[in-house]
Amino acid sequence: MAITADRNVTDKEAEKKLKYKSLLIEVQRMWDVKCTIIQVITGVTRIITKGLKKNLEALIGKYSIRSLQKTAILGTLHIVCKLLQSET
Repeated sequence: MAITADRNVTDKEAEKKLKYKSLLIEVQRMWDVKCTIIQVITGVTRIITKGLKKNLEALIGKYSIRSLQKTAILGTLHIVCKLLQSET
């Protein structure tokens, strides 16, 4: 999963695909299974990639784009608050 600036959503998608390609090949080789990379990438202001809905459907369980974005924002807020508290 990645959260990025809106202008970088497409770039982040390509970066993640390339980053995990070697892991995908290694898992397929070691375990003799077929697997795929499912990318979940959103922009900070609710911009999503074209394939996000399809990728979410491939996951087990139900996930809404809105809940994923809310989780990402709350997680970022938590990190920023911890950082600010450590500076005082």
